[in-house]
Amino acid sequence: MTKLTHACAAAALIRDSSPPPRSNKANKRFRRDSPEGLLRRSLDMCSKHGNLIEALRLYDDSRVNKIPLSLHHYNVLLYICSSASSGDWEGSESGDLLGLGLERGFEIFKQMGVDRVAPNEATFTSAARLAADEGVRDTGPALFGFCKKRMADKAYEVDAHMVASGVMPEENELSALLRLSAEAKRLDKVYEIMHRLRANVRQVSKETAKIVEDWFMSESAAGVGEENWDVDKVREGVLKGGGGWHGQGWLGSGKWKVVRTEMDEKGVCHSCNEKLVCIDIDPRETENFATSLTTLACQREVQANFTQFQEWLQRNGPFDAVIDGANVGLINQQHFSFFQLNYVVKQLRQMSPSKRLPLVVLHRSRLNNGPALTPRNKKLLEDWKKSGSLYATPAGSNDDWYWLYAAVSCKCLLVTNDEMRDHLFQLLGTSFFPRWKEKHQVRLTVSRNGPKFHMPPPYSIESEQGSWHIPTVTGDDLETPREWICATRTRDPSSHLC
Repeated sequence: MTKLTHACAAAALIRDSSPPPRSNKANKRFRRDSPEGLLRRSLDMCSKHGNLIEALRLYDDSRVNKIPLSLHHYNVLLYICSSASSGDWEGSESGDLLGLGLERGFEIFKQMGVDRVAPNEATFTSAARLAADEGVRDTGPALFGFCKKRMADKAYEVDAHMVASGVMPEENELSALLRLSAEAKRLDKVYEIMHRLRANVRQVSKETAKIVEDWFMSESAAGVGEENWDVDKVREGVLKGGGGWHGQGWLGSGKWKVVRTEMDEKGVCHSCNEKLVCIDIDPRETENFATSLTTLACQREVQANFTQFQEWLQRNGPFDAVIDGANVGLINQQHFSFFQLNYVVKQLRQMSPSKRLPLVVLHRSRLNNGPALTPRNKKLLEDWKKSGSLYATPAGSNDDWYWLYAAVSCKCLLVTNDEMRDHLFQLLGTSFFPRWKEKHQVRLTVSRNGPKFHMPPPYSIESEQGSWHIPTVTGDDLETPREWICATRTRDPSSHLC
């Protein structure tokens, strides 16, 4: 008999008795070990590891054993189903899992209504993804069919229908449209789709990279472009777009030089020596995101605790960097290392324009047990507290909400190797959050020489001089530099208007 099944059997006896009053600690332990608590932890693990089959088994068992499902239970289940139906997880690309996630997701959403569990924003996010996936299943084959038959206008109609329905095409669909547009010599469409890849896909796959390279090496690409362009208008387009692209059309003329290359740590292309620029994020978007982040955090944390943290941050911030202390202290370590964490703190202080300490966010349990109790670490923690650079999240809280909010509200770097892909971060949406993460997340590798910082990569795609730099997924890890496509052509400085 499993622990969950045993708890279910005991639940009836517990409900039929009148237990004596329990302490707060006993209440927490009771909730944790209850059937509902065990189910919650099991589903959270399924979410973390992308295990649809096990999540559905747990759901079916809960129905049989009459375990009441809370909003959290339903939201995690819907997140898992919608992620599987979208092919987000490794192994979920198979037709069986895609269909299963879609079918069971709608069934669970319907049951949620039957159980009269009020949905929230997270519920609707997952439900929208399920609905979108169902739409893609209807229109996707038609799009690919028209692309294969080179029926460009029909393919564009299907694409427009998908966008109007709120269904954003995936990379494989944009790649098919890009190939079709290049073959049909629809040069305006090639330009449009290149920018849609920039906005929605970011790093392109090997297959898409080959299509992009073929386009730039084609006769059509060599023959398109403005020889005389208005520099001020292009610069204005860059500013309006937030940096990294201008949207004014193809610039320059003649054949393109296309190579695979890398960027150095300062964002300079090894091939053409052009320095890529960081893409700015609209401050209003950041403020709106911080507001929605606060709303979500207060729904999942004790509101008084999170409000207290916001007030503390107002008094002690802003910071130039925020550290996910639990993550950094455990990178390549069997036990939590304050030595490693302190090394990162000192390095970030040296890198900081203001030379102030970064904010370290740690769960309170890390400060009261184990290595935190040694004299050296006690003094270290006390120094951080006195300088206002350490925040201990309260018992029962999820420190993810705290370090993420701090980094967003301070508009600063976030140091963590957390990929931020589980259901909590999925609630933040797929538009702004990935862009914010790319610009602000610093990742680490640890070797005998100590931690090495991997700063946010530059994401300038289309330069004011007309060249293009497209990041690929090749080398998209901490050990291997990312591979880029560099497409340039000879420029005559006197050819464009001043």
